[in-house]
Amino acid sequence: MSGLFSMDAWSTVWNHKESFLLGLGNTLQTAVCALALAFAIGALLGLMATSGNQILKFVARVYVEFIQNTPLLLQLCFLYYALAFAGLSLGVIRTGIIALGVYTGAYMGEVVRAAIESVPKGQFEAAQAQGFNYLQRMGYIILPQSIPVMLPPMVNQVVNLFKNTSCLYIVGGADLISVTYSFVTGASTGGAYAPAYIVCGLIFFVVCFPLSTLATRWEASLKARKGRVNTALKTAAKVELKEAA
Repeated sequence: MSGLFSMDAWSTVWNHKESFLLGLGNTLQTAVCALALAFAIGALLGLMATSGNQILKFVARVYVEFIQNTPLLLQLCFLYYALAFAGLSLGVIRTGIIALGVYTGAYMGEVVRAAIESVPKGQFEAAQAQGFNYLQRMGYIILPQSIPVMLPPMVNQVVNLFKNTSCLYIVGGADLISVTYSFVTGASTGGAYAPAYIVCGLIFFVVCFPLSTLATRWEASLKARKGRVNTALKTAAKVELKEAA
């Protein structure tokens, strides 16, 4: 029944479609909750890294470097088993949310930092000269300009987070990958390997491809807009020079 063209295998997958929908639901739940945590961590890290306070910048840098340079699987296993041995069992889904949120938050922090630093320093200085405090500078001047810059790479991080939910399989999660594995090894459903994994892959593709396409087009649009602005500024500068001459 394991053949790609086996009608029995495809029929078995269709008859148990609720299992795949359950796995998808758990995956989406994990991804959405982890994404909220990642956004919060990323925003905090980005603000710390651009605050001008050397201690806060150092803490943010250490966090980002440590998280980015250790595997997500290692972090997930450590968190899951460390909590279990400590007598604190949060369950696979909640542990996955924390691990994915902490991991993706490091990358979100770099996105926020880079977007804030893309704003010309003159804008910081002008806002400070007007008497704005740090929060007012960020809220009224810096963030409104940096948000369009950070959104495309953030969408890419959302895609990566959704795909990284597959790591829950290693600790016996109920995500889409884990459900698929349980399906192909089940007593009554085992053997439909090719159809089951194809369906699983298609589900991931249907969710991730539109987001990836959106991020690519968004980034291209921002670059085109920036190019038009630069061209307009150069043209205006040339006109001013001619008039001055």
